[in-house]
Amino acid sequence: MRIAKSALIDPDKNSVYGMAAVALSFFIFAYSSKFGMVSVLAYYALWLPLVLVDYRRVLGNYTRYLWIFGFGILTVLSSFWSEAMSTTMRASIQYMTHIVCALIAMRVISITTLTRGAMIGIIVVLLYSMLFGIYLFDALDGTFSFVGAFSSKNQLGFYASLGVIFAAGSVLVLRQRDILWLGIAGITGLVSAYCLLASQSATSVITTAAVVALIIGFLPMGMLNPGNRKMIFLALVGAGGLLVVASLQFGLLDAILGIFGKDSTLTGRTYLWQQGIEAAKATPIFGVGYQGFWVVGFYDAERLWDDFFITSRSGFHFHNTYIETVVENGFVGLALLVIVLYGTLFAHLRSILVKRNDPQGLILFALCALFVVRSFVEIDIIFAYQIGSFLLYYAAGKLTLPQRVVAPSDGVLSRVAMRPIAGR
Repeated sequence: MRIAKSALIDPDKNSVYGMAAVALSFFIFAYSSKFGMVSVLAYYALWLPLVLVDYRRVLGNYTRYLWIFGFGILTVLSSFWSEAMSTTMRASIQYMTHIVCALIAMRVISITTLTRGAMIGIIVVLLYSMLFGIYLFDALDGTFSFVGAFSSKNQLGFYASLGVIFAAGSVLVLRQRDILWLGIAGITGLVSAYCLLASQSATSVITTAAVVALIIGFLPMGMLNPGNRKMIFLALVGAGGLLVVASLQFGLLDAILGIFGKDSTLTGRTYLWQQGIEAAKATPIFGVGYQGFWVVGFYDAERLWDDFFITSRSGFHFHNTYIETVVENGFVGLALLVIVLYGTLFAHLRSILVKRNDPQGLILFALCALFVVRSFVEIDIIFAYQIGSFLLYYAAGKLTLPQRVVAPSDGVLSRVAMRPIAGR
């Protein structure tokens, strides 16, 4: 039996394959550490073989992606000055191929298919955690927390956050009215909300509430013309800035953190950040090499693992994307990463402020906003086989696609009979 190419690589016709590929990829991102290399190979098998179907359509023009690949290329090059060369080389190749898979997905998966596949995948991920989840001691909080089938409550909270956002995007932005997808969105939202509360992750709860509010706030702005949208957006940004200053000045932030049992030190994160800044001073330009700091046997890594009772000697970091990046890849790496993260964020923001209707831009902007807010206290976008990095590079890649221009036959003039002017 022959399978039509369009059923695999045409964004308008491959919804079945696309949803399955996205859902399975999300499950692999969540639990690849449990299922090992077999799951990673399955992830590659979902995306890389599509190149053989139609390599020009699937890969596109890679000269447009140079700004996207910049940070990934530096991670590979850092193998040459890393003291843990084999670790850096392996991890950087994994990261680069992960970026390639995300860009392939970007070219063959529409925003509707991504959203539907994401909801299915997140439901499966969270139900698996609810069935086989455990409680673990949190070295930062000093408490026992429900982590699901993950190694950290923050990862469980992150998937729950994405579940709420994709469910909201499906109903509010894409306006899915099919009873099946309304039901799936409802289940995704409920399961995600439960896991969000069960994880007791302050980071996830606060950022989720902020991003959902952002989505709801942008919906009525779509009825305004671009000029008014920009003015209202700038006014809201100014008001938000004043609110942040006021919350810091009058202790509102401490009160919010207190609800989750945290204080202004963010349960040990500030100490970690201080240690990371000190480590970055030794090699500030290019860093120690991608994933070249947290290596078994290295003194500073061993010392911090001991400080936070990390007996597994893995799965730990500085809980700040920028500090982690400077330590491993220096300020050069930080600049390249900022170009991708903030360039994607502001490009999608501009799109939804300028275009009359851009549901894809709004959903991808919301995801990037989530990554930006979380980047100050978590690390979601600089490792391979992570849902955050996959979605970031998917969102960045969408910016390289040529914009569809409405043909004259699709507009008002298509209904007007055009006749040649007499005498010509």
